Amino acid sequence: MDKKIEKAIEILKNGGIVIFPTDTAFGIGCRIDDENAVKKLFEIRQRPRNKAVPVLISSIDMAREYTKQIPQDVENLMKEYWPGALTIILQCTEVKVPKLVRGGGDTLGVRMPNHVATLNIIKNLGVPLLGPSANFSGAKTPYKFKDLDIDLVKLVDYIVEGECLLKKTSTVIDCTKKPWKILRSGAISVSF
Repeated sequence: MDKKIEKAIEILKNGGIVIFPTDTAFGIGCRIDDENAVKKLFEIRQRPRNKAVPVLISSIDMAREYTKQIPQDVENLMKEYWPGALTIILQCTEVKVPKLVRGGGDTLGVRMPNHVATLNIIKNLGVPLLGPSANFSGAKTPYKFKDLDIDLVKLVDYIVEGECLLKKTSTVIDCTKKPWKILRSGAISVSF
């Protein structure tokens, strides 16, 4: 395994905050199950506490561990578009997902990124990675390494350099009720 990936995993396991490339944009994250790291991430990004953050997973099985039962039609959607630029909002298992991550609600946005390095990190970490874009809340989304805000970079524990392939945000679809609703149009078009 690449030394940079190993280092990122080690830092994340110990409650650190890491910036990393995904298929869409640069993300900033920590492990989902470390409440102190989650709080630190919100403070660094200056994100309102009532705004949920998406999480990145490495498999549908990992998504199952943090969400309520996934209906077959939603699982079919996952199989068709993952790994890829589709964030799917589902009912979550509240005891496993910190209140901050879900913005105080009972849903969770999950995505399996189509990026080898990031998937490697998540697989080896063994838990989902918080995956908001690596910017201060409300600031410009960084699609290239040079777009990262130097003031944000100073606040994290490690940066995995790399390239974002699509350079567009993910499409977000709410699958918590029927009919499903696209909340944000992004890098991919979803037909359902």
